[in-house]
Amino acid sequence: MKKSKWIPLLLTLIIWAGMYYYYLPPLNIHSNESWMFFVAMIVVALVINFWTIAKTLFFHKESQWESNPLLKKLLYIPLALVVIYGVGVLLSSPILRASAYSSLLTVQNGDFAEDIHEVNYSQIPILDSDSAAKLAEREMGSMVDMVSQYEVSDYYNQINLNSKPVRVTPLEYGDIIKWITNRDTGIPAYMNIDMTTQDVELVKLPEGQGIKYSPFEHFGRNLYRYVRFRYPTAMIRSSNFEVDDNGVPYWVCSVETKTIGLFGGTDIQGAILVNAATGEHAYYDVADVPQWVDKVYDAELLVEQYDYYGTLQNGFINSKFGQKGCLQTTEGYNYVALNDDVWVYTGVTSIGGDESIVGFVLMNSRTKETNYYQISGAKEISAMASAEGEVQHLGYTATFPILLNIADEPTYFLSLKDAAGLV
Repeated sequence: MKKSKWIPLLLTLIIWAGMYYYYLPPLNIHSNESWMFFVAMIVVALVINFWTIAKTLFFHKESQWESNPLLKKLLYIPLALVVIYGVGVLLSSPILRASAYSSLLTVQNGDFAEDIHEVNYSQIPILDSDSAAKLAEREMGSMVDMVSQYEVSDYYNQINLNSKPVRVTPLEYGDIIKWITNRDTGIPAYMNIDMTTQDVELVKLPEGQGIKYSPFEHFGRNLYRYVRFRYPTAMIRSSNFEVDDNGVPYWVCSVETKTIGLFGGTDIQGAILVNAATGEHAYYDVADVPQWVDKVYDAELLVEQYDYYGTLQNGFINSKFGQKGCLQTTEGYNYVALNDDVWVYTGVTSIGGDESIVGFVLMNSRTKETNYYQISGAKEISAMASAEGEVQHLGYTATFPILLNIADEPTYFLSLKDAAGLV
């Protein structure tokens, strides 16, 4: 009977360990994911030990509930956790911390003609991610020696490689059986799609240097598990596939931090670089990230921070009611290659629903440097509709534009895609 009392506890510990191995939450008080995981742990423990707890509290001759005041005090723990979480959310919100949110991003006024050199037509990217994916899949279909074992993954990432804009993505195992039969050598290649010429290259890695650490692996070589067990407190926001100047594949894992209260002010504090072939890893603060890395800040975070900057300058109430001086980004974004870096481009418009922009911003994906250019013009969506109207009899659809300098004039450049999704 004494041994049986330990069975629920042992079962609880085993399930907790399995949950952690599967869900991989960061051990960080600033992570919502960690709080939810802790709640799930409590629920699991209560379910497994329900009968033991019930007998202890209510079915003994002398109820432990009445005789042991400590049990009553234990009930205050969940209540305290709820209060701490609720207060943390409130004190981290833009409602109370509007000034701090508006300061997340430092914005400088730029000179368009000086900062963005006149266009070199041989370096204009004409592909978007969807078109690049279709070209990669078409190229993969012609590789008879690999197509039966591997597929093209969805980890497309735009980088500058030797001063040219390209999208790179690794292959992935076709299924679990193909993983078992090929895991010893790893994934043998990655795709390199030239954004200007539409050329697709299958880059085969040297023998013995296949990609062995990736999201497509299982157990200890799975990228997220591999990083989590070595950086247990790191809040990983995103994992991007990149290659260095020598073509060596890496995973760039951006490490998130909270700068306002307990849960607010999401920012990036650094990046973990993992060699996809060898598993070698290193952490770098944002200021120390190697030059060849192109993407540490994802576009969604940069756009979010600019929206905070544009709307909360005069307080939270003004952002909702008066909206004096409030600016926001337009619907969508694209990437511009400048000075061997990748910059996020998006238009800026006043809050009010008009169809024009008052300017645009360029935000560096590696350093978060942000430049604002005060130039009025049409929204990107309007430009897309205008371009489609020029060829409406062909049924083409326009990609989100990129911004070019043509004779010192900011000019939208759009690609037109047919029904097959090709440019």
